[in-house]
Amino acid sequence: MSISPPPRSPATTPGASTIAVHAGEARQKPGDAITDAVFLASTYTFADTAAILAFLEESVEREEYGRYGNPGERVVERKLAALEGGEEAVLFASGMAALVGLLMARLNAGDEVIFFDECYHRSREFCGKHLTRFGVGFKQVATGDYDAMEAAITPATKMLVSESPTNPHLSCIDVERFADIGRRHGVATLIDATLCTPFNLRPLEAGVDFVLHSATKYLGGHNDLLAGVVIGGEEMLGPVRKLRGIMGGIGSPHTAYLLERGLKTLPLRMERHNANGLAVARFLEDHPRVERVYYPGLESHPYHEVATRTMRGCGGLVTFLLKDADWQETAAVIDAVRIPRIGPSLGGVESLIEQPMVMSYWNYSPEDRRSFGIPDNMIRIACGIEDAEDLVADLGQALSATPAATAGG
Repeated sequence: MSISPPPRSPATTPGASTIAVHAGEARQKPGDAITDAVFLASTYTFADTAAILAFLEESVEREEYGRYGNPGERVVERKLAALEGGEEAVLFASGMAALVGLLMARLNAGDEVIFFDECYHRSREFCGKHLTRFGVGFKQVATGDYDAMEAAITPATKMLVSESPTNPHLSCIDVERFADIGRRHGVATLIDATLCTPFNLRPLEAGVDFVLHSATKYLGGHNDLLAGVVIGGEEMLGPVRKLRGIMGGIGSPHTAYLLERGLKTLPLRMERHNANGLAVARFLEDHPRVERVYYPGLESHPYHEVATRTMRGCGGLVTFLLKDADWQETAAVIDAVRIPRIGPSLGGVESLIEQPMVMSYWNYSPEDRRSFGIPDNMIRIACGIEDAEDLVADLGQALSATPAATAGG
């Protein structure tokens, strides 16, 4: 699936790749280098007392102490805000740190937050086990059930949260409808858009208040950094930035450098991720050993219409179920692949593959796994940027080489 963006005027609206390469950066940089410098400083000095007062009273833009920011980090934040079409971005040490920072800044005792139930299980765990200890209410409703979400809203509700697409089921949210619910009830809305990236979907344009990314994934793109970001309006993110300075959930200068470098190729990489994901999904859908494929670019996916209407592409993550397989037979297929590495995460140039039941839910009870929709025969492949023909051939040999296949399973 590929949706062409609307026509634009190059003179007024830069394209995604131009924004990714140039946004947020000064044209001339320290040392006249084409790349931004890495500032390995924990503290920043002032020439005199007048300079301190200018910083404190006149809001002169500069750094003071490393926990509050870094010049390289500011560049990355501006670039991320431009990519999403937001006013401001606040960078954190990880995606979870970004979520925690946003919720802690926005919610007080007596408030409540409502999640769609396919959101990342650690995000829901933080709310259900930790925010509740401080008197913040937590509710979950079925993903995509907008009537249930609206019915769950009370005067105490202060935040609606969803991912789009979700992981690993790849359910897609109608972000305009989601944003409208929040707007009509005066409730802030958050979309975790890690799986789609701003190349495939820009929720702020649909009226969503906050967009969150685990920048560890597609934004960094090389499996070599941990970072997270929240993007939205400048005024609404002011308290989030201040709380980050107190909590200290800030990344390193080197991480900011790696993220800036990764972002420059984001649109190019996403084109390949989109193409590879669709090619692999189509191959798996036609394979006799595959029971079901979760990929919204396929017409068989229940959220195909929403994805086609709202997204440029569907990314590189593909989830599928092996037909009549137990967890050991499923593990054997994963062990037989030769190109994807076995591991968690997604969005890097290297393909990764995992069995969610083992990798992320091994210590959960069978009942809990069923409630999360994680069967024993589920496989998740995060397609990298290798040649699609090679990924398809590798999956084909793995499905053919394992014992269940040779036994006619």
